[in-house]
This record gives sequence, C-alpha cells and structure tokens, in this order.
Amino acid sequence: MRATTIHAPYDIQLTEVPDPKIDGPTDALVRVVASCICGSDLWPYRGENKIRPGSRIGHEFVGVVEEIGADVRTVKPGDFVIAPFVVSDGTCAHCRAGFQTACENLVGYGSKQADGGQGEYVKLPYADGTLVTTPEPPDESMIPSLLTLSDVMGTGWHAARSARVKAGDTVVVVGDGAVGLSGVLAAARMGAERVIALSRHESRQQLAVEFGATDIISERGDEARDAVLALTDGVGADAVLECVGTGQSMETAFDVARAGATVGFVGVPHGVEVPIGTMFRRNVGLAGGMAPVRAYLPELMADVLAGEINPGKVFDLDLPLAEVADGYKAMHERRAIKVLLRP
Repeated sequence: MRATTIHAPYDIQLTEVPDPKIDGPTDALVRVVASCICGSDLWPYRGENKIRPGSRIGHEFVGVVEEIGADVRTVKPGDFVIAPFVVSDGTCAHCRAGFQTACENLVGYGSKQADGGQGEYVKLPYADGTLVTTPEPPDESMIPSLLTLSDVMGTGWHAARSARVKAGDTVVVVGDGAVGLSGVLAAARMGAERVIALSRHESRQQLAVEFGATDIISERGDEARDAVLALTDGVGADAVLECVGTGQSMETAFDVARAGATVGFVGVPHGVEVPIGTMFRRNVGLAGGMAPVRAYLPELMADVLAGEINPGKVFDLDLPLAEVADGYKAMHERRAIKVLLRP
C-alpha cells in the first residue's frame, strides 16, 4: 500500500509500505476514504519538530472498517468511521472524564502501534475507544465536514468551550487557519453576539464572515490590540480563542481580553510564555490544551449530518494522495487553508 512519509525538512514522499495487518484483539483496520494535512504537520515539515526519517505522518482521516480484532464490539466491517487525531482506550479515568487526549494508554498515529493517517489504510488499536461510526454511510458531500471532526472542528470547539463562550458574548479569535476558522464557527454556534476574527488573508476573511465573524481585524501585535479595544469601547473581549501557538499570538490573546475573561488556547505551543502577572492583576484565566475531540464528536457529527454546520468549507484544495507533497508545499506557502487528500 501507499503511505505518506517524512524524511527531512520539506521532504515529503509517497512510499510503498507493507500492508497493515490486525495483530491485537482491540485493533481495527480502516480503508481510508479521505485524509488531510494539518497545520501541526507543518512543524516537522519545517524542521521545527524532531523528525524520524522515513516515518509515516498524518493524524486525520475517515474511512470504512475492513477488519476488526476479536474484542472489538462497537464497530464492524463495513462501518463508516471518523478517527480522532489520537488513539485512546476509552476506559481509563481520563477517558471516562471526557479527556481522551490524556488517556493513560494514549497512542499517536505514525507510531509502532498505529499507522500514519495519510495513506490508503490505517491499522490502530483501541477501536472501541477511538472510532466513531456514522449512523449510515454518508453522502459524498458530507465527507469534508465529517473529516474536520477528526481534529480542526473539534479543536476550534474546544477553544470556545475552554474560553467559556456563552450567548451574547464578544469573542476574539486569534488565528485564521483551519482551527481558527473552526473557532469562529464554534463561537457563533454557541451564541456569541460579536465574533472578531484576526486575519490578514482575504480568502480566510471571507470564510470567517461566512462562519459567523462580525468583524475582521487585519493588523497584528499592538495594532491588533488597539483595533480590538477600539471596537469594544476600550474594554476588550469576554472570551478569546488562541488558535496559533506562538509567543505573539498568546501575547495578543491576553492583550485583547477584558478583566475576568478567559483565554481558550489550542495552538500547539512553540516559544510561548504565559503572562502570569497579567493573569493575576486582571483575573484573566487560561484554559484549554490538546482538544479531546472524541468527547465532542457525537454532538458535532449530529450538527453536521443535520446541516446545522458545514466546517468542511475550510478545505480549499482537494488533491489525490499522489500529490501529497504539493499539498504540504501549498499549506506551507499559505496558498491553501487546508488540504484534503483522497487515496
């Protein structure tokens, strides 16, 4: 079978790898129908995260179950499934509390236990604790939105939940990638009265407005802070969604938060320092982290299937798996928001 492998910074290849086989009682083998490239995949692509040359990559996919282990009970061959971006057992104390990304037996894709997601097939353990089955095989038009539930839509939702967004709030979203745009959609869905999106790219601005943004700010740094304060009569936002993970994005998030607000952060931190003095003086909270998308999947899947939300619009480039290297380059160069891959 073919699978995406990373060999060095900027070196993505489609490689022939051995066909996966069920080798444990909780395993499932899934034929991938669609996968995608995540913004977090760009960290190793750019050489900012350690690379194991030749390792498989990718952690977002949907597909059809081909085979299951002897102990699997909740999925069966022929089921269409959504795979959250990490594998969780579903039974430990953290999973039962709804924080599957802190599972005591957490498994990452591209490891010895679970194949990378950007390939033709994926074998993973803990099928019952990880995979979510759709009520029936979805229409082709639903696949992009269902695919976002494996990561970005659930992550944007987690940012909004962590920031305690409620009806009537003014919300600022820092970041205009797929997660930030999903955060805009989540805040609007939760009833925010005003959603201010920070974005410098016209196509992303347009999608942010379509997802529910009421205001767009194209400035960065101090100028972005000043623009938000001007829009909010000098007060700042009731809730802030930090969806990037850099020092500047976190600084901006705290700069635009009103006293007593909460910053919901989901950007993978790189060079971030938390302003504990500001948090203490102004009672600004910080909550969030790696999103437990498995906990949100049933609710968000119902919204997608009912046509209440269409987060699949974040995909603005659809490529065959054979062109995966071009997909990485397009996202790195910010020519694409998010790339969908089809085997």
